[in-house]
Amino acid sequence: MKKCLIVINTHKQESKTLGNEISNYLGERGIESSFYRFDGFSTENPFTGCDFAVTLGGDGTVLFAARGCASLGIPVFPVNLGEFGFIASIQKSEWEANLAQFLAGKAYIDKRNMVQAALVRGKSSEFSAVALNDIVISAKTAARTISLDISYNCAPLGIFKADGIIISTATGSTAYSASAGGPIIDPELDALVLTPINAFSLSSRPLVLSPNGEIGITVLPSRVQDVIITVDGQESVNLQIGDCIKIRKTADKVKLVGCTTEKFYDALRSKLNWSGGPHAGRPDN
Repeated sequence: MKKCLIVINTHKQESKTLGNEISNYLGERGIESSFYRFDGFSTENPFTGCDFAVTLGGDGTVLFAARGCASLGIPVFPVNLGEFGFIASIQKSEWEANLAQFLAGKAYIDKRNMVQAALVRGKSSEFSAVALNDIVISAKTAARTISLDISYNCAPLGIFKADGIIISTATGSTAYSASAGGPIIDPELDALVLTPINAFSLSSRPLVLSPNGEIGITVLPSRVQDVIITVDGQESVNLQIGDCIKIRKTADKVKLVGCTTEKFYDALRSKLNWSGGPHAGRPDN
């Protein structure tokens, strides 16, 4: 390990201070570091040439790094300065011990699946992007119903009338999909989740699909003209009637340092108030 990129979330005041501490720590060990200021939206990939990346923010900062690092095989060391921390599972009080383990080659590194969305308009490819959490197709304005023709491996699933549709990975099942009523999937499972957003029909239910197939989504005419595709809540592109979006699992996986199964369920208990409430502990044996 010779070079590190430290991603600083500009919305977190403590991110810069902690970034300087980590930079000094790495410098004392002969590791060069540089900074990238992330404001929540960026299509850049500043990770080329780095051996690993440190993210200082919430899960959104990790999502940005994951999209840039997965294809390069670069591990992401995610320090949580946010609210939830389902992906950014290393707490700020633990960074030094965890970073020492990582540099010594003793840290647990989880490999998470990602999905790719390819937009085909007519006979040409217009847009392609990868996501760690989810791909969302929706109206540009909230509470507007759109129509989507959805298939899986060319088998029709039907025409969905809803505010939109979410295609999430197991990692993304705790994010937008969960708030729309989708199931929470253990990140160790290899699955895709299709979750309608405020579906017009009560029979429209979330589906858990094998990631080995391809989901096809065609934008149908509706009263809404402005339809968009959004990647991890951070990148978006306008869609047109007749556009076809193909979604499948990518060959590349992102390497997340310290994201253990235990930390995932700890986050579920503490952040989603399992066990009866935010201050409820385990019952005495």
